[in-house]
Amino acid sequence: MGRIFVVELEGRSYRCKYCGTHLALPVDLVSRSFHCRRGKAYLFNNVVNIIIGALEDRAMLSGMHTVADIFCCCCGQIIGWKYEAAHEKSQKYKVGKFVLERGRIVDEMDLSTGVFVDTHSSMSDGEDV
Repeated sequence: MGRIFVVELEGRSYRCKYCGTHLALPVDLVSRSFHCRRGKAYLFNNVVNIIIGALEDRAMLSGMHTVADIFCCCCGQIIGWKYEAAHEKSQKYKVGKFVLERGRIVDEMDLSTGVFVDTHSSMSDGEDV
């Protein structure tokens, strides 16, 4: 296995709750109205420092989607999923976008207070628009 190269984002960013690795910028945030099994989730246009898992078809609240779980490249924790395909026309806007589970990420402002939201670990689930 090779060396991991981590992208350092400038300015305020969302980071992995477990190791502090930079994941996304607020400018890439599309929606805060998504939900997963463990609570709130955010939809992003772009994220960095991730490993993309295997594709699977998953029944979600908004219909059937082909998704891949995404993991922090540094600590390996699951942090959300990527939409690879949507089976319903109204859901096509999600394809290529990423969902980060709110309980698995922190905003840089959260890091300064030491307040974290969720500590449950399990696989990602559906969302609610």
